[in-house]
Amino acid sequence: MSEGCFDLSDVGYVRRVVVGNCDPEHMLPEEEIQKQQEFLNRCLSGTPRGRIIGQEYNFYLLNIGQHQVVVQYVCYHVGFPRRPFWL
Repeated sequence: MSEGCFDLSDVGYVRRVVVGNCDPEHMLPEEEIQKQQEFLNRCLSGTPRGRIIGQEYNFYLLNIGQHQVVVQYVCYHVGFPRRPFWL
């Protein structure tokens, strides 16, 4: 097996990372969503390096007055060979 190849049998720890508003009753400010994105980037670039092994796309339809608003978020399942010490 080559060094650059990723195999699911190498995954020893999985972290679920949510990016976006997952609770329509409690909307997050933009700074909080930015922190979620930075955490995901740290998971994908830190040591040990994580890989995305799955994604969930979810959304809510909210009626605000006469307007319909779509609130969406993405859950990333990040696999690591071992649990990172910084988690």
